[in-house]
Amino acid sequence: MRCIQDAALWYSAAFLLLVAALIPEQSSAQEDPQYDEISVSFNVPRIGGTEIPAVIRDETLYLSVTDVFDFLKIKNTAASGFDSIRGFFINEKSLYLIDRVNHQIVYQQKVFNIQPGDLIRTETNLYLKSSYFGQVFGLQCTFNFRSLSVSLNTKIELPIIREMRQEQMRKNISQLKGEIKADITIQRKNALFHFGNADWSAISSEQMPGNVDTRLTLSLGSVVAGGETNVTLNYNNHMPFVEKQQYYLWRHVNNDNKALRQILAGKIATGAISSLYSPVVGVQFTNAPTTFRHSFGSYTLSDFTEPGWLVELYVNSVLVDYVKADASGFFSFEVPLVYGNTDVKLRYYGLWGEEHSKVQNISIPFNFLPLGEFQYKTSAGFVEDGRGSLFSRVDLNYGISLRMTIGGGLEYLSSVTSGTFMPFVNSSLRLASSLLLSGEYTYRVRSKGILNYRLPSNLQFELNYTKYEKGQKAINYNYLEERKVAVSVPVRTSNFAAFTRLTLNQIVMPQTKYTTAELLLSGAILGVNTNFTTYSLISDLGKPYTYSNLSLSLRLPGAIILTPQTQFDYNHQELISMKCGLEKQLFKNGYLNLSYERNFKSDFSNTEVGFRYDFSFAQVGLSTRMSNGATTLVQSASGSLMTDAKTNYIGASSRVSVGKGGITLYPFLDLNCNGRREPDESKAFGLNVHINGGRIEVSDKDTTIRVFDLEPYTNYLITLDGTNFDNIAWQMRKKQSRSPSIRICSD
Repeated sequence: MRCIQDAALWYSAAFLLLVAALIPEQSSAQEDPQYDEISVSFNVPRIGGTEIPAVIRDETLYLSVTDVFDFLKIKNTAASGFDSIRGFFINEKSLYLIDRVNHQIVYQQKVFNIQPGDLIRTETNLYLKSSYFGQVFGLQCTFNFRSLSVSLNTKIELPIIREMRQEQMRKNISQLKGEIKADITIQRKNALFHFGNADWSAISSEQMPGNVDTRLTLSLGSVVAGGETNVTLNYNNHMPFVEKQQYYLWRHVNNDNKALRQILAGKIATGAISSLYSPVVGVQFTNAPTTFRHSFGSYTLSDFTEPGWLVELYVNSVLVDYVKADASGFFSFEVPLVYGNTDVKLRYYGLWGEEHSKVQNISIPFNFLPLGEFQYKTSAGFVEDGRGSLFSRVDLNYGISLRMTIGGGLEYLSSVTSGTFMPFVNSSLRLASSLLLSGEYTYRVRSKGILNYRLPSNLQFELNYTKYEKGQKAINYNYLEERKVAVSVPVRTSNFAAFTRLTLNQIVMPQTKYTTAELLLSGAILGVNTNFTTYSLISDLGKPYTYSNLSLSLRLPGAIILTPQTQFDYNHQELISMKCGLEKQLFKNGYLNLSYERNFKSDFSNTEVGFRYDFSFAQVGLSTRMSNGATTLVQSASGSLMTDAKTNYIGASSRVSVGKGGITLYPFLDLNCNGRREPDESKAFGLNVHINGGRIEVSDKDTTIRVFDLEPYTNYLITLDGTNFDNIAWQMRKKQSRSPSIRICSD
């Protein structure tokens, strides 16, 4: 009997062990009742928001790694059981590993040790303490416990932001080729007077011991008599306040008037052949529109700015592309070639989003018009050269065929001693889809021609030749000929992607000739932003002089940017100079800069320490420069004011605002359906707005939605989304589309 009891006990124990083996292991979140799984609202500026899983313990937030990275479109792969997640952050070489078992995060070969419990694993997710997203990846997360919402801020261009920006550019380009379709079209109303914006800046430079140099700038933007009016006043304590140093321009645009689309008065851009070193005050009339149509090709444009700066390309006031300058400041664009007058502008932005922006106008040597279209531009005024020189110019162009445009005109400058009247003819010709030819002849001044050819492999050739008439005085130098050959090609291998360009320039003068050669290599080599440029100067007066410039830009741990540069002289086999700079973000909007430069050839050294802070209303900066025993203290501040009398709005910003437009939207509940807001009709909260350009700012106080930084004389498409209204019964008037759209015509 006892044997039977013992056997029963043994079978009972075996059964309990079997049951225990079949019960699944409890998750970490289930083992500790202090963890609560919830959903939080995850919001990213310029992107939007979504709901993602999260865990809260003692008011500390843990976010789902896979859900955050999936929303930001960052590569991630979770191991079975969610004990680890691996992938790369933006760049394929920036690998990371989030390891729960070993309590560490490995990113860019740097190990971040984390505390036990900072990673929480469940059956379907791995949660990371929110502070590590900012500490490791630069994704600063701010948690609002009351609203259960998270705001993410970062200075990094995330893949989703880059994708949205590229999508915006594609929309802009398609907008340029066709007409926008919208439910409602709002035409621009010409106001008699409206004051809009003001930009200001102050820079004070004090050399110790020495003088103080102070420069003040005030720019005013307004509407006068229906036309855009911009005035810029400049003051320098070492120079008299004279009218020549000031800028003012009034422009009226009506793209619907085919005979006269633009009228300009003030200090005008002339496009003169003659050498003009002073502003021209006068008037200009043209039937050229401010927009452009029918893109059919491209032209390579390249230049230099500050290293690492973002450069945006605007063609006729529409953003079509953007690039980042390399370690030496070099950048290049493929500019769309279009029918008609092409106004190309570049805007420059600093490393961390600061907008030290300036506008640079670029001249494209090819001008095409549609078949049978005629375009003119006439200018007249006087030159502020102290001699009262009179200037006038007439440009006429006509499209003979889809591939050929001819033009001509007359330029007059009273101060040219070799001939005040300068008639000219020009032509642009497409010999093939990728072969462009442009020619110009100005009587008794010069003849010039440009040939541009691009192969399917993107190998591009450009030949540029100019011959000057002997004794001409219109162009203020004594060249006889200018010759230029440029060959550029993109190079891509498994280790680097680069842009290479070889340029040969030759200037023929009466007694001698000079030849310069430049070989440029710019790109990312082994993950390092690199620019290596070699220059050579060859003349009849001596042996060639050759030197190279090497510039690098490296992102170090701690969000530090290191930019070393060096120059080497091949003739004397010695270093010319060395320079090294560091930039580090401090606090949220502060930036610290350190740099040291040593020029061995001129026995010159320079050390600079600078700090800048970006407030919402202004940018302020302070820097100290020590050069060969002399110390210079530089203080700067800049900002802008924006006003809107109709809505009683006055705002301040650190961005440039003059020359830009804005839109104000005020959603309300239209009880009587008359399209106008009555005193008893309440505000409508929850309207979402999308627009193809500008910067949107929503006021939670009065539901007002304002759009800033819009380019003038550009049509914009506004799409309205009412899915987040406080009351689901509230609906917007809809005509054609599910989401109503408004076409704003600002021309």
